[in-house]
Amino acid sequence: MGRKMMLRLLPFAAVVGILVGATSVRADDVDRARDDAGLGMATVFANVFYMPVKVGYAAVGGITGGVGYILTGGNKDVAQGVWVRTLGGDYVLSREMVAGEESIHFSGQADPDM
Repeated sequence: MGRKMMLRLLPFAAVVGILVGATSVRADDVDRARDDAGLGMATVFANVFYMPVKVGYAAVGGITGGVGYILTGGNKDVAQGVWVRTLGGDYVLSREMVAGEESIHFSGQADPDM
């Protein structure tokens, strides 16, 4: 092959190389987008069930803490012990929680001083 022929094919080879490189990048992007979309859908689906359960748990805990407060003659520590556990925690699951990258805290953390 002559030098002139190689110089003529050089732009064509460069374009083909760029297209092949762009195709492999696009394939990675498509895979990543598909994984993100699947994880996003899983997060929404998990929250459909998780959020009502968590809100119900918090509501029952709020009422129980109030009843405990009344039955103990206004002992705030009793009510606080129930309220911290039931009203604390995560109300919405994030993408990272569903992926297992972060932990889920359904109930609140008790104060070690109590």
